[in-house]
Amino acid sequence: MKHEPFYSILAILIIHFTSPISAQQPIVLTLEQTINIAADSSLEAFRSKNMYLADYWQFRTYKAERLPSLALNLFPAEYDREIVRRYDSGDDRDVYREQQSFYSAGNLEVKQNFDLTGGSFFVNSNLGYMRSFGANTYTQFTSVPVRIGYQQSLLGYNPFKWQKKIEPLKFEKAKKQFLYNIEQVSEQATTAFFELATAQSAFDLAKENLASTDTLYRIGEQRQRIASITQADLLTLKLDAVNARNTLQNAEIALKRAMFSLASYLNFDKNTEIQLRLPERPRDMVISVEQATSFARENNPVFLDLQRQILEGEQQVDKTRKESLFNATLNASIGFNQVANTFKEVYQNPMQQDVVAFSISIPIVDWGVRKGKYNIAQNSLNVTRISARQNELSIEEDVIMTIGDFNVQQNLISSAEEAQKLSQMAYSETKQRFIIGKADINSLTLAFQRQQQAQNNYIQALKNYWLSYYKIRKLTLYDFEKDLPLSNLFDYKHGM
Repeated sequence: MKHEPFYSILAILIIHFTSPISAQQPIVLTLEQTINIAADSSLEAFRSKNMYLADYWQFRTYKAERLPSLALNLFPAEYDREIVRRYDSGDDRDVYREQQSFYSAGNLEVKQNFDLTGGSFFVNSNLGYMRSFGANTYTQFTSVPVRIGYQQSLLGYNPFKWQKKIEPLKFEKAKKQFLYNIEQVSEQATTAFFELATAQSAFDLAKENLASTDTLYRIGEQRQRIASITQADLLTLKLDAVNARNTLQNAEIALKRAMFSLASYLNFDKNTEIQLRLPERPRDMVISVEQATSFARENNPVFLDLQRQILEGEQQVDKTRKESLFNATLNASIGFNQVANTFKEVYQNPMQQDVVAFSISIPIVDWGVRKGKYNIAQNSLNVTRISARQNELSIEEDVIMTIGDFNVQQNLISSAEEAQKLSQMAYSETKQRFIIGKADINSLTLAFQRQQQAQNNYIQALKNYWLSYYKIRKLTLYDFEKDLPLSNLFDYKHGM
């Protein structure tokens, strides 16, 4: 389907929302315009955009966590006044003494995560101030002008490595999910469009039938006077006129409901009057099942989500396996520090500070807890892989069946269009023959019913064709008319 330029859709929206008498002016919509307005203004489209933005900012957060972070940590004030136990070396005993002190500190740190090993580099600078009150009053400053360090779990689980695999996949899935949801909006808009088209067609036929039955009843009255038809035939014509009036009223109610439903879906005013122009017969299109299946595997967000689930299962297996072994951590840093009674002196002649810490944690007896967790993770991964394969087969089957339906609908449109034209000609001819007395009432009624059925079949064939087409686009995220992936048209930049 060829999408109309954006400005034409924008013009419809401007006229609708700015005109003071928009409720009285009918809006004429094609199927293309209906779909484009739904993709831009419907509540479902708005929901899809916000779902995408949530995933987008989650990915931005992940990317930001890969960059150096700068943090300033302040402890502006801490005042203590309490009685504490202290050792008196002169009397060689513990005594209780009153203590008053004030403490303040600050820390500036730059940190960078290292994905390859799962460790973190850091550079920081610290400054502390302490003042003690009472009989022995004194003031001290302590500083670490600069310290460079690295901390690492040597044999443990590396979450950074798995995030690097999973997060980009999740964001790619979010983009494909957004396109998938928009194509789903196209399906829903197509359904609402043709429901209104069917209601409009039924209403137009009901009006035409009412006018025709009234005319035929008046003719029947004249022919009954000359004994051309029986009283029973005249009563049948009158009954047809009464039924036609009732049918028109029911068709009008159904039309209002279908119009309200489409207006609500497009986020229009509930009193908006909409008139539709049915799409012309679409050109024949050949879609290869193998090609469509390949596109579905490549583009369908479900396949990406299945890949994510398998990766997360493998991540959990890796985590539980390594946690079941012994773990070793390393924390090393080198820098300078100093302590002095004045702020000026605390940064003079700093002394070298070296810190190296190495720790090992070895599980000895845990009664099978770690092994149980590992087996649970491994079995869950196996279940995920089996479920993924089942979902893959289900989607492939859906693609194959939908393409089969699409091909059938192409043939049905041609025959339904021919049947519609023939039924209109047959009804018109039967009506004229009845007027001149060469056809009976049963033939006329049957001809009208056939015309009505043919019209409904034609609209239904168009509806099924476009629903099948947009379902194929949704499953494959591929535009077969333009022969390119829908992701090439992905340009949703809001919030970026």
